[in-house]
Formats: sequence, C-alpha cells, structure tokens
Amino acid sequence: MIILRNPDLKFLFEHPANFIALGFGTGLAPKAPGTVGSLVAFPLWGLLILLPPAICWVLVVAGFVGGIWVCAKAAYGLGIADHGGIVWDEIVAMVAVLLMVPAGWIWWIAAFVCFRIFDIWKPFPISYFDRTLKGGFGVMFDDLLAAIYAIAVLRILEQILMWGLG
Repeated sequence: MIILRNPDLKFLFEHPANFIALGFGTGLAPKAPGTVGSLVAFPLWGLLILLPPAICWVLVVAGFVGGIWVCAKAAYGLGIADHGGIVWDEIVAMVAVLLMVPAGWIWWIAAFVCFRIFDIWKPFPISYFDRTLKGGFGVMFDDLLAAIYAIAVLRILEQILMWGLG
C-alpha cells in the first residue's frame, strides 16, 4: 500500500534518489517548485560547458536515463506519479535547452522563459503524453518534449534575427 505524503526534509534525505529527484532540495519550494528547480540548471550548465560538447550531451542523456529511475523512486515514495516537487525532469530538460541557445544573457533568459511556458502550458502532444505516460519515463518525457519545443522556437527566433540583421 502506497501512502500519499508531501516531500519534506526527512524525505529529501531518506535516499539519494529523493535528493536528486527533488532537485537538491529546490523541489521543496512552497510555490512554483518546477520554476525554482529549473533555475538549478544554470549552475549545472555552467559547469558542463567547460567540457567538450560531446561529453555534455552524454551527461544530459545520462541525466535523462538516470532520471527515469530517480523520478520513479521518488514518486513511489511520495505515492504520486508526478508530484510537483519532483524537478529533476525540469533540470535535465532546461540544461538541454541552454546547450542549444547562443551565448548571451538575453538568450539564457529567453531559454528559461520559453521552456517554462511550454512546460506549464503543455501544448499537444506534450499534454497527451503527460496524461498517458506514467512512471519515471512519463515524468521525464513531457519535459523533454517541452525542451524540444523551446529549442525549436529559440532556433527559429535566432534564424529570424540573423536573417533580419544580415
């Protein structure tokens, strides 16, 4: 029998998977934990960009694959398939978006805003997969799709700006 519970400091430190799934504690934010968790991507991305791009992407893929298990473990412990406090999915997806935008604080802010819009709004097919896919893969997959949408919009914007200024 699964008992529904809200994440707290005790849960955060019960297992390393909980600590990671809850974004190192940012998922405990009382308001907008997904947004707060997404901010964790910035320092992680700042460390990643010191590495060769291929290694960055290997680590993002590893974060996604490992996130399937981590998020499933935390979700099971909370008794809720996709609790809002589970933010590892936002962190990994946001890092992927940051790796795909041009350098510059305006692009980084645009990446954050764009990703959050798609993650919250969940346009089709994100909403479909959010409703139908369960478990750790479901938790991770809808954020991957939101990242893909954000990357597409930002790349189109980049091309428009280059075309308009070129």
